[in-house]
Amino acid sequence: MFSFLLSFIASALLTLLVIKESRLHGPALDAVAGVQKVHAHRVARIGGLSIFLAVALSSAISIWRVPTMGSWLAALLLCSAVAFAGGIVEDYTGRVSPARRLLLTMAAAALGFFLLDARIDRIDWPFTVLPLGYWWFTLPLTVLAVSGIANAINIIDGFNGLASVVCICMLLSLGYVALQVNDTFVLVAALMVAGATAGFLIWNYPVGLIFLGDGGAYFIGFMLGELALLLVMRNPEVSTWYAALLLIYPAFETLFSVYRRMFVRGKSPAIPDGIHLHSLIFRRVVQWAVGRKEARALVRRNSLTSPYLWLFSLSAVIPATLFWNNTTVLIACCLVFMASYIWIYVRIVRFKAPRWMIRHKKP
Repeated sequence: MFSFLLSFIASALLTLLVIKESRLHGPALDAVAGVQKVHAHRVARIGGLSIFLAVALSSAISIWRVPTMGSWLAALLLCSAVAFAGGIVEDYTGRVSPARRLLLTMAAAALGFFLLDARIDRIDWPFTVLPLGYWWFTLPLTVLAVSGIANAINIIDGFNGLASVVCICMLLSLGYVALQVNDTFVLVAALMVAGATAGFLIWNYPVGLIFLGDGGAYFIGFMLGELALLLVMRNPEVSTWYAALLLIYPAFETLFSVYRRMFVRGKSPAIPDGIHLHSLIFRRVVQWAVGRKEARALVRRNSLTSPYLWLFSLSAVIPATLFWNNTTVLIACCLVFMASYIWIYVRIVRFKAPRWMIRHKKP
């Protein structure tokens, strides 16, 4: 808990400092107009800076307290810094293309492959294990998986508190499972990132005084992917499907978006649009409760959208945490989640949102 509290306090104070400095000097302010913009005023989008600095500070203190973790934490922070760099530069300048940011996260994953031995070397199946022994296969698979998760967190970062709370829940799950298998490194690292994200969250939700930005999303997403991979591969008793189910919400959101853009709409998957699941809930479910146009209603709708997705994400995180070593149950839960996602998406697109998702106005 020391790592969590230290990161939380450091991040909360640093985020407040970033907010004050952004208001004075005006760097990295997010525009209001845009297909995915759902806020009513310009907001600093460099919250990832305070999260990264808080984790770096906590890592330094953890290394001082437990020197045996020094090389692991230093290597992890170095790899994550590569992924973070492209995002934070984009937040400040708006001139780093999605392709370049993706290449940097891929480079970070490749660096982790060699420095941390973070690689996908097996896939668990009921009653058997499929080994993946050739580096020329495991390297691109690992790079694709970790960079994909980092990009997926950036995609779901569309509303105040949405990506932050989802990531905190996933990181706490990683910490819990790491505790069960006595993996101190993953436990400490997961709690540090969770604490730093929680410190940022108190200023981001519900009113959105600052945004996570690409830097924060890529940094947290990379840490999630890397720590999930390390936990599973360092501890064979943890099923590989634990990581799959834990991360399935952002991962499937990304895969579904690519399919929808390329094969349904005939467009490039890199072109942003406003019909992600969280965007549809914002426009077609929550607006029925609070209105459509005025700025106050826009801000309230923004904050009310995230809890729907928090609960939906927990429908995967909770069973992953409970059945982390049961491959059969984890596979079944993955299939149920994907079917549920598609069913909910189709129902909302057809203007028939499930009744339990509809918030009626109070008389």
